[in-house]
Formats: sequence, structure tokens, C-alpha cells
Amino acid sequence: MLLISAAALALVWANLGPSYEEFWHTRLAMVLGGAELALDLRHWVNDGLMVLFFFSVGLEISREMTLGELRGFRAVATPAMAALGGLCVPALLFLLFNYGGEGQNAWGIAISTDTAVLLGVLALVGPRCPDQLRVFLLALAIVDDIGAVLAIAFFYTERVNVAALVGALVLFAALLGLRFVRFWRTPFYAAIGVVMWLAVLASGVHPSVVGVALGLLVNAYAPRRQDMRRALLVGKSFLVDPTPTRALAAQAAVTEAVSPNERLQLRIQPWSSYVIVPVFVLANAGVVLDRTTLTAALGSPITWGIVVGLVVGKPIGVTLGTWIALRAGIGRLPDTLRWGQLAGGATLAGIGFTVALFVTELALKDPLLQSEAKIGILAGSILAALLGWLVFRVAGERGGQCSPSGLPVLPPRPWRPVD
Repeated sequence: MLLISAAALALVWANLGPSYEEFWHTRLAMVLGGAELALDLRHWVNDGLMVLFFFSVGLEISREMTLGELRGFRAVATPAMAALGGLCVPALLFLLFNYGGEGQNAWGIAISTDTAVLLGVLALVGPRCPDQLRVFLLALAIVDDIGAVLAIAFFYTERVNVAALVGALVLFAALLGLRFVRFWRTPFYAAIGVVMWLAVLASGVHPSVVGVALGLLVNAYAPRRQDMRRALLVGKSFLVDPTPTRALAAQAAVTEAVSPNERLQLRIQPWSSYVIVPVFVLANAGVVLDRTTLTAALGSPITWGIVVGLVVGKPIGVTLGTWIALRAGIGRLPDTLRWGQLAGGATLAGIGFTVALFVTELALKDPLLQSEAKIGILAGSILAALLGWLVFRVAGERGGQCSPSGLPVLPPRPWRPVD
């Protein structure tokens, strides 16, 4: 709801007058001695705040590969193949509309799935028992995010300052060394991360890769018995003698029992989900919907390439990738998941929003072309959500199982009337 509200506010603001673009083009500079870092507000959001969003993506990828749904080859093979199909087919369809044109380089707009909006819409329109489908789509979206970040790093970098890039790699090696010796102190990582961000920003490579790289470095592990035993002993000592020193020791012992990855996710996710991403949408989703812009969008191969890529390419690619993985025997799916539910989830995967807007700013420099792309993103995402709802109504609820046979069937949703 926050993302939708931010997008609606951006559209209203952009159509009230020039104040929207004037505000986001306001320059903000940081000066230290003779050094200066000056960016407009939109770039501070896109190149600065969004690094924390990609950092949370890196944390999630690291955790899922260690403890979650991406652990084990067969578990990851099916969503990975589905994500690969969902990356390739939309890009090819977009290029069918734009090959040789001025929007050819913008194929990355049509490949990304917005994880937050996807899972939110799934909760509203998905099957009555969406847990297994949600896990599958989350794993798919994580692999999709990896592909989108790689596309940004390799295909949307215009120039490279080799010296600055080498400096960033040296700092990354230093962080690897700290992880190898099991040294974890947040201030050290944060300080090195800021300097690394500055180096990558100066190198010309988009700094989103810094966020993902830092997130992947943070350890994720299940609570270890010795740590839990230590927390129990220290907690008992506090109960015997509740002094401030023992209280701090008990707090530290309990904290250490949880991996740094999960502790950071707990702190960063609310800021990323409820502040950073909505502010990003507010800064980038505004487009003037006048007769000139809409007429240009209706005849624009960029707009149609994005709409067809999201609405047609995504479900075809995801479904085809899933079928190949199962047919080849390299992957598996939970027994309770049905093809109707997968088709509905694959259709919802066409909701491209956050990263699609992000790539738009990188791939297209002409404001008119950016407006055409944003109209395509908004139209394609709305159509994908509506079609996903339709697929679930027609096929997604048929044959699904809420629980193994012999157990009671769960009641319908509170907002859905009983037949």
C-alpha cells in the first residue's frame, strides 16, 4: 500500500506543474576541505539510499543460500530455471519491438519482478493456501534480483575508472579478510562500506553492486548450541544477581546467539521497506500524463515492449523454465503446488516496479523516452496484477490442497463469502 500510495502521489505531483522535477533536481553537496560530492536529490536516492535496499537484498540472498529455500541443488533448480526464463523471454520480446531503435538498450526494464508488490498482491488475490507458492515465488524473485543486479553492473555502466574500481576491489578483499578471521564489528564494516561506495561511485559502476556485495559477506547461520547454552547460563546468573553488568552480559550473549545476517535484516528491513523504497518510487514514478505524452506512449515501441514483456513474456518464461526443470528431473516442487497456482504466480511475476524504474533512469536519458517507459511499467504491472487475479479465480483454486489428506480443510478467507 505504501508503494502504491507513493506512486499515486508521484503521478499527481508531476501533473500539478513543474515543481516535481524542480524539487528532485535540487542539488545537495557534501564538502570536506577541498573535496566535494554533489548530486541532485534524485541521484542521492537512486545512488545512495537504494544501496541499503540492495544491501537488504544481499542479506536475503545470503541467508536463503545458507539456511533457506536456495539451499541444495534440487531445491533451487526449479525457481532458478523459472527466474532464468522470466529474465530471458521478456528481454527477447522487448527487443522484438525495439531492435535497432533508440530504446534498444532499455531491455533491462522488462526483466525484473518487484518482490514486495508481488507478495503483497499474492496475499490479496492468490489461492486460499498460498504458503508453498509464496516460498517458490520468493526464491524465484531472489534469483531474479541477482540477474537484475548483474544486468545493471555489466550492461548499464557507461565508463569505468580503473583506479577507483581497483580501490573498491581492495576494500572488498579487506572485508573478506575480516570475515575469514571471524571479526564482526558493525562500525568497521560500515566505515569500509562507505569508502567502498565512494570508490565504486567514482569508478562509474553503479553502486548498487556495493550493497549486494556487502550483504553477501554477512554471515548467516542457525543458532549454535554452545551460544544458546552460554546465553542460558548468563541469563541464570542475572536472575541470581540482577546487576547492570550481568544484564549487559546476558543481552550480549542472547544477541550473539543470532547470526549477524538476521540481526541486520531485523534492523534494516523496516527502513528499506517502509522508507527507502517508497521514497524511491516517489522520486521516480512521476510522469506527466498529458495528451502529448500519452499519444507518444501509445505509439512507442518502448511502451509496448515493456507491457508485452511484463504481461506476456514473464508468465511464459517462468512457466517454461519451471516445466524444463521438472521435465529434465533436475528440480522439484512441493506436492501441494498445482499448475493452476503456478500459472497465477507466473502471471503476477510480471509486476515490475522498483528495479524497472531504477533501470529506466540508467538506460534512457531522454525525458520523453523515460516517460514512455514509466507508462509502460505502470500499465504492464497493473495488467499483470489483474490477469493474475483472473488466473487464480479460473484455475488457481482448482485441485489445490491446504493440508495432507485426513486432516481438516482450512476455512475460507474472512473476506471471501462461503458458497
